[in-house]
Amino acid sequence: MGQILDKIKGKEWRKTKIRKITDKVFDRVQTQTGRITLSFEELYIAVLIVYNDINKYLPGPHFDPPSKDEVKTLMQKCDLNLDGELNREEFVKFMQELTADTFNTVSQGLIISLVVAPTIAITTKRATEGVPGIGKVVQKLPNSMYASLFTLAVVALQQASQGY
Repeated sequence: MGQILDKIKGKEWRKTKIRKITDKVFDRVQTQTGRITLSFEELYIAVLIVYNDINKYLPGPHFDPPSKDEVKTLMQKCDLNLDGELNREEFVKFMQELTADTFNTVSQGLIISLVVAPTIAITTKRATEGVPGIGKVVQKLPNSMYASLFTLAVVALQQASQGY
């Protein structure tokens, strides 16, 4: 639940998460190459690592990494010192721009699943009071259990619509 509250804070949450991811990936690639900047080839490997982690750890649809041409274009835009390579700060800016849409998609799914669904569940519980047979069963369930079941159903529908 703390992550949901952090998410509601908005851009700062996203910037913090992206910074942790970019530092980890930059350090990993830097350790393998022994350099303090990333060339295009190293940058593209870093992009593939980030998208692999996004697809592995974040809920939502599968996100395809950008093409090499897209990476090269964005790299030129983020290369502030025009040396053809990205240092740590340029890499952070690069990743923030590259993953903005991805984080927005994931965030929307989380908000729907974890905030809106329980609210709708409690509202529908009240609406079922007058339905014969179903109303009595639903009213016997505690609100927390009913909201959890409803939220699980919404998450299952989301996953089914995404092809999981």
